[in-house]
Amino acid sequence: MYLIVGLGNPESDYSKTRHNMGFNVINKISEKYGIEVNKNKFKGLIGNGIIEGEKVILLKPQTFMNLSGESIIEAMNFYKTKENELIVIYDDIDIEPGNIRIRRNGSAGTHNGMKSIVEHLKTENFIRVRVGIGKPKENIDMISHVIGHISEEDKKILEEGTNIAKNAVIEIIKNGIDFSMNKYNKKLIKKQD
Repeated sequence: MYLIVGLGNPESDYSKTRHNMGFNVINKISEKYGIEVNKNKFKGLIGNGIIEGEKVILLKPQTFMNLSGESIIEAMNFYKTKENELIVIYDDIDIEPGNIRIRRNGSAGTHNGMKSIVEHLKTENFIRVRVGIGKPKENIDMISHVIGHISEEDKKILEEGTNIAKNAVIEIIKNGIDFSMNKYNKKLIKKQD
């Protein structure tokens, strides 16, 4: 069984921001497989279903990004989820929009949601799918970039990234992380100078 977690902030205020890429991917998976993510549990919204013959739990923590670990550790303890059965999907400024990166472990970097998860789980050994949002332009500060308005042009590119991330998660479940990494990590577009 996989616990698939998308990171974001409660959706009414933040749904159309770069910081909610994780939630957006969960929404796409939910829609494709008819899994309703609407039960309040573990300080989040959850839904359970089957993807490619595998039982899954979809989770959108509702704690706000910086406390995501509180929700995830509760769900993991309840379902007795192993580290290699946890997939966390989140936005990453170091990856260009429209691209994703899959890793089986690694540090939290500068992402506050990931810092919270690593702190609560006391490990960095879990699968992560990072959805590129790129760095802010010179005249825009980081907060405005991640939770501010997105132009129509940028929305299309970010949408492509969330579609790729959705497919990558399904591939992990179907064929394993190594297969998914080989298939999707190669698609990274090199940053243009």
